[in-house]
Amino acid sequence: MQQKREVKTLLAESFKELALEKPVEKITIKEITDRAGVIRVTFYNHFQDKYELLEWICREEVLAPVRILLGNNMQREAVTFIFTAILKNKEFYSHVARTKGQNSFESIVQNLVSETINGYFLSNHVGKSRKYSWLTPKWIADYYAQSLTFVLMGWIERGMTIPPEDMVDMYSFIASHSMMDLPQDI
Repeated sequence: MQQKREVKTLLAESFKELALEKPVEKITIKEITDRAGVIRVTFYNHFQDKYELLEWICREEVLAPVRILLGNNMQREAVTFIFTAILKNKEFYSHVARTKGQNSFESIVQNLVSETINGYFLSNHVGKSRKYSWLTPKWIADYYAQSLTFVLMGWIERGMTIPPEDMVDMYSFIASHSMMDLPQDI
């Protein structure tokens, strides 16, 4: 297991270096494996494609710690960690955020955030009745994932100049107010 993780980390580091040099769409598996010093088969033993590798990087660097924070009911700290982790690797995330299309960075992040929030809801709301049958944990997770991803993408595209704590304050403000209340509160 440790060796498998080490290979994944080696491939991730190679990919991250290449992503600073060229768009993700132009990075080849051969370039990733050559830089990592492994053969192509090794890559495919761990990942289906470079987008799955990008997803793994985001899951490991950004969302794995968030699961722990959410498990301890530290929601604000979890959102702060997301912004801070992305800022810590600002150059890399600025480059990969430009990835558009079917395997866009935005859709990868949104899916991972939704998966994380849904897991949190499912583990904390087992057996509780719902006021609205259609308002499932998955639906709520998708809603918050979409809104958080929208805020994250705007922040990344604008150069990440606003401190993570201020972004969390802004996101918390928007998320805690009804659309009907916002015109008088902003």
